[in-house]
Amino acid sequence: MTHTDSVGVAAFLDNDSETFSYVVWDKDTQKAVVIDPVLDFDYKSGRTATKGAQRLIDFVREHDVEVEWVLETHAHADHLSAAPFVKAHVGGKIGIGEHIQDVQKIFKDVFDLEKEFLPNGAQFDHLFKDGETFQVGNMSFAVMHTPGHTPADIAYLINGEKVFVGDTLFMPDVGTARCDFPGGSATTLFRSIKKILALPESTEIYICHDYPPAGREHEYCTTVAAQRKHSKHVNDNVSEQDFVKMREERDATLEMPRLILPSIQVNIRAGEMPPADEDGKVYLKLPINQL
Repeated sequence: MTHTDSVGVAAFLDNDSETFSYVVWDKDTQKAVVIDPVLDFDYKSGRTATKGAQRLIDFVREHDVEVEWVLETHAHADHLSAAPFVKAHVGGKIGIGEHIQDVQKIFKDVFDLEKEFLPNGAQFDHLFKDGETFQVGNMSFAVMHTPGHTPADIAYLINGEKVFVGDTLFMPDVGTARCDFPGGSATTLFRSIKKILALPESTEIYICHDYPPAGREHEYCTTVAAQRKHSKHVNDNVSEQDFVKMREERDATLEMPRLILPSIQVNIRAGEMPPADEDGKVYLKLPINQL
């Protein structure tokens, strides 16, 4: 097995959405992946920017690594993906879990998308199946389907030692992801998390978001052991029934994410904007009383 000290991990925090993106590379071969890159979006003006994603690109170039994949853990509801921008500048195939097709079907109806938009996942370069494996340099990736937050969430396990879990788990003192988006399920999330927490206790867990309580800085890495012992939502003493009750009651009190409407429309297209209108301008839709 290739050991964890041969794998480099650089984390980049988008302060606006409290999202962590990653560059992960094999130090022996300089082959790399980018995970969950963020496109800056100002909701008030409808303007996009690439300052955040440019940090990842600058890092890739400065460290002379070769990007083979731009990996999404799911279709995010709190930020727009910068996957096309990253691909255009440093390469890499855009990959996501095959159940993105389920999410596309749901939201094609919600947004009444153009008939040319087909919910078949073809907007992405590759759709990963549960249990699928692939190599990047000497890094061995295994895909874990971890639905619940959305139907399409996946985690990427590298060398059996590091797992990038997207929105499924947060830091132990923050808990777990919400499950009230269309297609979400607290029961399913609990079972997905138990799959992750069945990994060896030393497995490092890299999260996509951190919402730190007062007095703590943002953090992005924990372990299976820490989650099983200290997670406020899914430690070893929490039953499925208790988790589902807690999660559903908590979710009922939460507002929709600020950027869910623009984010989903873009992210189910692999980060591309909708086709331009006849006037050459691009528009996003605002569905009324749909969510």
